[in-house]
Amino acid sequence: MISTQVVEMFIVVILDSWGYGVTHHNDPHRGGPGLADSAYDHVCNEGNVMRSLKMTGVGAAVGAVALLASGCSGGSGTSTNAAGPVSDSGKCEQITVLTNRTDLVDTTFADYAKTFSAQNPGKTVKFQGITDYANEVKTRMNTKDYGDVLLIPSTVSPDQFSQFFTPLGTTDDLSKTYRFINEGASGGQVYGIAQTGNATGYAINKKVWAAAGITTPPATPDDFMADLKKIKDATGATPLYTNYKDGWPLTQFDQVTGLVDGADAKNVLAQDSTPWAQGKEHYVGDSLLFDAVHEGLTESDPTTTNWENSKTLLGSGKVGTMVLGSWAVTQLRDAATKAGGAASDIDYWPWPVQKAGKFQSVANGDYKVAINKNSSCQETSRKWLDYFAGASGYATSQGGLSPRLDGPKPDTLGTFDQLGVTYLELAPAPAGKEGSLAAVQKAAEINLTDDATYRQKLVDIARGAAPGTKDSYFSELNKRWADGIATAGL
Repeated sequence: MISTQVVEMFIVVILDSWGYGVTHHNDPHRGGPGLADSAYDHVCNEGNVMRSLKMTGVGAAVGAVALLASGCSGGSGTSTNAAGPVSDSGKCEQITVLTNRTDLVDTTFADYAKTFSAQNPGKTVKFQGITDYANEVKTRMNTKDYGDVLLIPSTVSPDQFSQFFTPLGTTDDLSKTYRFINEGASGGQVYGIAQTGNATGYAINKKVWAAAGITTPPATPDDFMADLKKIKDATGATPLYTNYKDGWPLTQFDQVTGLVDGADAKNVLAQDSTPWAQGKEHYVGDSLLFDAVHEGLTESDPTTTNWENSKTLLGSGKVGTMVLGSWAVTQLRDAATKAGGAASDIDYWPWPVQKAGKFQSVANGDYKVAINKNSSCQETSRKWLDYFAGASGYATSQGGLSPRLDGPKPDTLGTFDQLGVTYLELAPAPAGKEGSLAAVQKAAEINLTDDATYRQKLVDIARGAAPGTKDSYFSELNKRWADGIATAGL
């Protein structure tokens, strides 16, 4: 009888010959791309292959290779219809939790672990803080050793959730308790709960706005522009800071998605051949950016901006406004304090786009907390997940929305509460259409949220550093988008 180790070696040799560059099962830190990289883009994950090793003999090797060659249609890739195991199969005196928050492992998280242990005698929590989280965890997922509880790496797509994570319950059931459920779900099953949530809007230095006579948020784009002009005329501050050079802050202007078209905005966008037509969401959001730059209401030289320095500029009152998600408020308040001001100088206001006379904000989840389906500590891991998402208070301590519907509200969004801002969650794509919007963006070469290129050109046109006008550029974008829809076959 051929041993499992021999079969494994045989499979690795064959896979290497196919160019998959397999990381050895017992050496997850070995150099090279690893099977999981190939799994995400080409075939499947190592778990499927290693499950095949439960067979023995040459037939096992042939069967395992055949499974890979056929696209791994069986095994763990098949969605389950119920929540995963709820009892521990091991001793489970300690569970391992992987996190990207290396700065909190020895402080805040250590306190959470003490509380959890007190509530669950005989159970302890060990944290592994990982700086390059997405890449390192992706590599570790070549094996079964990727902690007991972890944050789902952004490289893992929803259709792969069932291969790696324990189902936590149905979307129908868990949506009664948690926000952002669809973001961590696939096939009606939930695999991850958001560790915190973010709202959309913009950060301001209240002293700067008050010095210009403004104490309430503008309700329309025209009001917003008028207020920026007041700031320019009445103070020495830069009314709006774009952070053009760093790039990613410009993608924050895509926060407008959903404020006009509602929860189905992304699905509408995937089929709309003229998103930059007057009155539509992307016309509204990108017009605010263009007009502010064109009217000289932003930094004089956008090519020299710096994100880290911009936090101090806003905190010290040299800048009045930055368009960012609510996640930034705690950082900005800290910067204000270090700059000699007060945390209360920084406030967060909703976009100047109302519906039926009410302000709105699109809320979305941060990293999703999941349980390794291979963990022998399913029950303890679930207890930790439930504690962390709720009673720990982590989300609100970070200035975020609690993932629980009944969770406390963060003080960073106090003005939202006073204004009665309505929170909106974007609907998922219909079954079979999950990749439609991404396909259109790729075909049109217009990346809305992960690349600032098209908005940097918008800024360049607005400041006279590139030829064109707002109307001509929006017409170009509409044509490219319409061509992208056609190319994507939608």
